[in-house]
Amino acid sequence: MSLCFITQKIHPDAVTCMNEAGIRTRYATVPTMEAVVREIGDADAVITRDLGFSEEALKAAPNLKIISCHGSGTNRIAKVAAAGRGVLVTNAPNTNSRSVAEMAIGLLLAVVRRICEADRAVREGNWEFRYTGNGTELHTRTLGLVGFGAIARHVAQIAGQGLGMRIMAWSPSVPTEVFEAAGVVRAESLDDLLGASDVLSLHRPAQGTGRPTIDAQALSRLKRGAILINTSRGGEVDGPALAKALETGHLGGAGLDVMLSEPPLADDPLLRAPNVVLTPHIGATTEQALRRMAMMCAGQVQDALAGRVPPHCL
Repeated sequence: MSLCFITQKIHPDAVTCMNEAGIRTRYATVPTMEAVVREIGDADAVITRDLGFSEEALKAAPNLKIISCHGSGTNRIAKVAAAGRGVLVTNAPNTNSRSVAEMAIGLLLAVVRRICEADRAVREGNWEFRYTGNGTELHTRTLGLVGFGAIARHVAQIAGQGLGMRIMAWSPSVPTEVFEAAGVVRAESLDDLLGASDVLSLHRPAQGTGRPTIDAQALSRLKRGAILINTSRGGEVDGPALAKALETGHLGGAGLDVMLSEPPLADDPLLRAPNVVLTPHIGATTEQALRRMAMMCAGQVQDALAGRVPPHCL
């Protein structure tokens, strides 16, 4: 029987699916790359979440045929080394798009209505917060989307139809007709988007340049009081520059589900910055999205082990 090694917990339906197809499954004892290297052994397949899969782990798995990524991003997988070995790498695109989009909207509402602060005030007996904690109404405000893939399109639909926001987006790779079909204004450049946005939400995949898309200069181009939301990649934003923009009051707030270092380092200035809501990379962790991702991974493992090319092979 073939063996699929799983680095972190996945939805049990996917495990059952593989077992019923005659594929044994085994979890890492702890979700660390050291444990993976030590325990992967004779596995024919691996399913990995945000832990990724290193070149060292690849060397420790001589029978490996597929690395199935539980999500769309594969930046933590040793893809070049895998290609050199003829090991397939797959991802699970669009399985979590709606969940991440809803998370972006949740963060936005939490920031503009100061929900976390209000909750804390009630628990501390500060009912007077209701007279000092004025929020901001989003209706008719401009939401700028950096990137216009599946997640951003869901955000556009929720914010436009549900909240009555004006939607703009910038993406060099998406055809104009896609913007037109969604009823979204296409920004000609990132600069144009920054200058027009009351809220900026990031939805681009990792660019591989090692430089943040939203750096200190980009932040300075945003309107005073603008809100920044990031549910894409922590490295897309210059964290210290963002913390400074919040401290000076240039930005009105930020909602971040991703950070450059996860978990953040103890001295990360964003942990002490005002008007920022932080969550531990949970945008995709809904029951529905987790099941869709895991089931797609299981299907692609079955394809690869049966000699078929999986549909989302990178």
